[in-house]
Amino acid sequence: MRSKRGFRWLSLPITASLMLALSGCSSQDFGNGFLPSSSHGVTNHTGPITQFWTTSWVILFGVGFIAWGLMAWALIVYRRRKGETGIPPQLRYNNPIEALFTIVPLILVIGFFILTARTMSDIEKPTVNPDVQIQVIGKQWSWDFNYLHENVYSSGIQVQPEQVTKKVSEMPVLHLPVNKTVELDLSSRDVIHSFWVVQFLYKKDVFPGRWNHEYFTPTKVGVYTGKCAELCGEFHSMMLFRVSVDTPEKYAAYIQSLKDKGQTGQLSINDSRNQNLPGNGSSTGNEG
Repeated sequence: MRSKRGFRWLSLPITASLMLALSGCSSQDFGNGFLPSSSHGVTNHTGPITQFWTTSWVILFGVGFIAWGLMAWALIVYRRRKGETGIPPQLRYNNPIEALFTIVPLILVIGFFILTARTMSDIEKPTVNPDVQIQVIGKQWSWDFNYLHENVYSSGIQVQPEQVTKKVSEMPVLHLPVNKTVELDLSSRDVIHSFWVVQFLYKKDVFPGRWNHEYFTPTKVGVYTGKCAELCGEFHSMMLFRVSVDTPEKYAAYIQSLKDKGQTGQLSINDSRNQNLPGNGSSTGNEG
């Protein structure tokens, strides 16, 4: 009788905590695994990423609830009751339980490895002959974009020391046509940055002296938030940009506007501050 009463009192705070937590969550939050709701269907990769994320949490919560339930059961059933003295009966060297504690985590690790490898392989698979190829060049603290197929460029205004805010109108904007395959080639002029479009659910490190690549197809028209996700100096938090996924007509009009401004050709990565990187033929010190 006492065991049932104790279990009832223990279940009350657990139930109250769950009700409080669930009351602040919408069905959309659960469906997206608490990822940004605006990310749904934005690129061809957001669906698989969301599915991988939510599947992982369902499995982990399932394991967690089983473990928490067994812990609660052990605490209640094997507690020392009134009038009892000494240490409760101990259980040692239970081979089935020890085997279970070894095999289940091993299966989970292998399963998560396979899911991760499969998802990453799909995301990182290069696109042959993409419709759009753009060089993304990070710099403290802004971004340059070279539209290679169209032979035009857009240069972001770097944050100045006297600035304390950065207006939305001053942020560089990367324009992409909807439902067209895209290849982004990413490099840096100075230090390590990270190119992160929040709603794309993916980010890619941007290194000086080398090129990284990102492949995707934007599938929903809209304007999305971008930022540097690697601490890169004093104004790192202001290294912001936007991504505008346009209709073909709007994208063509934007490219024409760059041509009308005379922004034809390509911005050179050779303008990098780092002039002594492997492979660029530069050296320091005296030779001879």
